Amino acid sequence: MSENILDVSDKSFDEDVIKSTLPVLVDFWAPWCGPCKAIGPVIDAMSKDYAGKVKFVKCNVDENQLTPATYGIRAIPTLLFFKDGKKLEQIVGMVDKSKIEEILKKNI
Repeated sequence: MSENILDVSDKSFDEDVIKSTLPVLVDFWAPWCGPCKAIGPVIDAMSKDYAGKVKFVKCNVDENQLTPATYGIRAIPTLLFFKDGKKLEQIVGMVDKSKIEEILKKNI
């Protein structure tokens, strides 16, 4: 995982995501999830491309169950995009980098 990506937990989610001054892309994932592993390098690369513009965080759904339940996460990987503490976009499943970039460019 890239040094530009922060691990968040149920305890830190509010501080790291909701109160963030930067827009935030949250990757809900699990270590056993094949599509999560496949999208990981895409998220890593984007965290470098958008450094200073977007905060990238990962939330392990096996270790943190409250936050995924709060946001209705039923499948992984799920990407949520937050800005000013509000959820603006959601992507479920493995998608191309271009789809993620489209959402980032539209909202930052």
